[in-house]
Amino acid sequence: MLHVVLHNPKIPPNTGNIIRLAANVGFELHLIEPLGFELEQKALRRAGLDYHDLTRVRRHTDYASFTKSIRPQRVFAITTKGTRAYTEATFREGDTLLFGSETDGLPEPIMTSIAPKARLRIPMQPNNRSLNLSNSVSIVVYEAWRQQGFSGGS
Repeated sequence: MLHVVLHNPKIPPNTGNIIRLAANVGFELHLIEPLGFELEQKALRRAGLDYHDLTRVRRHTDYASFTKSIRPQRVFAITTKGTRAYTEATFREGDTLLFGSETDGLPEPIMTSIAPKARLRIPMQPNNRSLNLSNSVSIVVYEAWRQQGFSGGS
């Protein structure tokens, strides 16, 4: 299983969509606080909380508690500051895909703790800021799952 980690997500529908995505691909979802919403919010429920029972969603108070609890084998930061395209990475069982918040990205101390070759970007047209978080997660998650032979899928 692979892990999807959202660091300080702020927009409920994005997280709801990602809950739904995680359920459909069989990945575990981790939410690192603070969250910009309550998990019970209507917008979150509408987007994906009805899938909550089909996926594993875990909350962590901070990044350090996440790493202590999960002990990730390899962490890939998906960021506009990435040094190589996500398609250049070879994903394997146990990997962690880390995404920053919609407004702030990943905090600098976390970013610098990840090796430059593990900082991945999604190619875009020049002078654009970033893609929507749930779209970004979908793009990278499906590539990682494809590399796993769509394990568990039908």
